[in-house]
Amino acid sequence: MSHNKATKRLRRDREKPLLDNHSPKELKYHSPKKLKYWVEEKSSENNTPQIKYDVFVSFRGEDIRHTLLSHLIGAFERKKICAFIDAELQRGHEIGPSLFQAIERSDILLIIFSPHYASSRWCLEELEKILECRDKYERTVIPVFYNVQPTDVRHQLRTYENAFVEHELNYQNKVQIWKDALKHSADLSGIDSSKFP
Repeated sequence: MSHNKATKRLRRDREKPLLDNHSPKELKYHSPKKLKYWVEEKSSENNTPQIKYDVFVSFRGEDIRHTLLSHLIGAFERKKICAFIDAELQRGHEIGPSLFQAIERSDILLIIFSPHYASSRWCLEELEKILECRDKYERTVIPVFYNVQPTDVRHQLRTYENAFVEHELNYQNKVQIWKDALKHSADLSGIDSSKFP
C-alpha cells in the first residue's frame, strides 16, 4: 500500500463514529476531539450524586405537620436516621435548587400522599423530581397513603380531582405530567395507613 493511500485510510479511521463499547485503548487512533467527547460522555454516565440523606420526605404541611410528621421526626431521631424534612416549604414561593439537590442526594424518597397533597404545586414539582431520580439514579421511592385511598391518587378522585380543576386553569402545560406522576407513584409498592390500627 502506498504512503498516500495509507495516510488517507488512517484519516478515515480516525473519523469513524465511536461505539459505546470502545475502551480508551481502542480509541487511541481516533481524533483528539472525538476522544475528548467519549471521555466526557462516559464520565457523565457515572455522575450520580453522592448520598447525603437517608430519607427525603415529601408532604403537604397542612395535612400532617401536627400529626404524622411529628411522629416521623421522633422515629427518625430515635433510629439515628438522617432525614431531610423541609417543614417551611409550603410557606415559601418557589422550590429552590437546594431542595432538588436534597432529593437527588437522598437514598430513600418517601412520598406522603394526604388529602390535599395534590393541591400544592410545590408537592407536585417535588413528585416530578422524585420520579426523575428514581429512573435516573435508581433511588428507592416509597409512597404512603395517609387518610387517602391509593385509587384517589392513581385516578385523581375526590380532593385530587378538585385540585386539578384549579391546576387546569393555571398550569395547563404541567397538568398531564403531574397526573402521570401521580398514577405512576400510586402503582408502586407502598403503605396504606388505613390498613393499620
